Amino acid sequence: MPFEDELGDALRRTGDGFATDQRALVDAGEQHGRRLVARRRAAAITGTVLAMAVVGTVGAYSGGLFGGGDGGADQMNVAAPSLPSASASRPADRQKDPGAGTGAVTAQQMIADFKALLPGGTLTDTQARGTTDAAPMVSGVYDDGKGKAAVSLSLSRVSPGGIMARQMTECGDKELIGYDSCTSEKLADGSQLLLYRGYEYPDRRVDTKVWRATLVTPQGYLVDASEWNAPAEKDAAVTRPTPPLTLAQMKALVSSDKWHTALNDLPAAQPEKSTPAPPAGPDAGAVLQSMLPKKGVTVVSKGGEGDYAYAVLDDGKGKSLVQVNAQPGMGDVAGELFGSGDVTTLPDGTKVKTEKKAGEKGGAGVVWWTVDTLRPDGLRVVVSGFNTGNQNKPATRATPLVTMEQMKEIALSPKWVQGKP
Repeated sequence: MPFEDELGDALRRTGDGFATDQRALVDAGEQHGRRLVARRRAAAITGTVLAMAVVGTVGAYSGGLFGGGDGGADQMNVAAPSLPSASASRPADRQKDPGAGTGAVTAQQMIADFKALLPGGTLTDTQARGTTDAAPMVSGVYDDGKGKAAVSLSLSRVSPGGIMARQMTECGDKELIGYDSCTSEKLADGSQLLLYRGYEYPDRRVDTKVWRATLVTPQGYLVDASEWNAPAEKDAAVTRPTPPLTLAQMKALVSSDKWHTALNDLPAAQPEKSTPAPPAGPDAGAVLQSMLPKKGVTVVSKGGEGDYAYAVLDDGKGKSLVQVNAQPGMGDVAGELFGSGDVTTLPDGTKVKTEKKAGEKGGAGVVWWTVDTLRPDGLRVVVSGFNTGNQNKPATRATPLVTMEQMKEIALSPKWVQGKP
């Protein structure tokens, strides 16, 4: 399993316990998840922040924060479409959930409101949770006569202006995620609205599309709606070219004041708590950019944050993704990370491990080259290169644009210690 997926699993396990403290999910979850994965598996880092972006902007609901699952007594569940579930790790007694409401809005009312806001057609196979849960939701199979489609909507409270609110309404890098369109706009009342059209499977192995609308209001209301062009989000045949609701209709759905009663029944989210700062590290983006080949090479896109950075390069012979992750304090897992494979130890004690293997994201012909290093002070720097600009898409060239020697030079640069590009 690729690191992004393992980190996502770790984040989801951590996040299921935080109904109102999303900052703990984002900050503590990332740090704990990163270390957990490192101990579980000696793996090269391949996109921590990209994984966070996917969790935050195009799939946070899949972690059990905003959708599906075991609804307890206040749930209606009849042959529901395949929607995310958080039942495995949520408390059995939802009344004790500090993020839950009084139950003023029932599952039946959620379904009734949802049906009233849909543009005609029929809604069957409904599933819902009321406000005895911290994440009220409703879903079903909608049919407007042009093909059945899974639809869902979830409600939550977040800290206004906080990191979760921001990440839920940010568009990721189209070069890497491969969506059709994504916009994020501030509305007249101060709400932030994300409208997204993309695909259930990033590698497009089937043409299941998912369109989303996510609204975060100044009061901290979070309304998140999704629709597919199939009667279930996964493992169901496509029934129509596109999902049934237009983006304008999706905007109207999440903006409706019908959801305010349920949202007001939920307690306001606690202010995002500060967490102990991780060990100071270099600015990965600045260091990476300073060391990329310049002559005849164009940086098509770049991004990252803190200790993670990536760039998509093109020398006229095909796009190529290169990414780097710098992790302080990893000396205690040296045995797991560097206990096997092509490992050498430099005179100063730095361990260097190189690896060439097939990509793990489904892109045809993709190869993944990695240089993994660990300094005596515990600083781990991992550089990866791919022969494509997007791991989910086919290879665009025979080998990565950045060679193994160039990746070694990047990983072993003193700039990681000096903290200056």
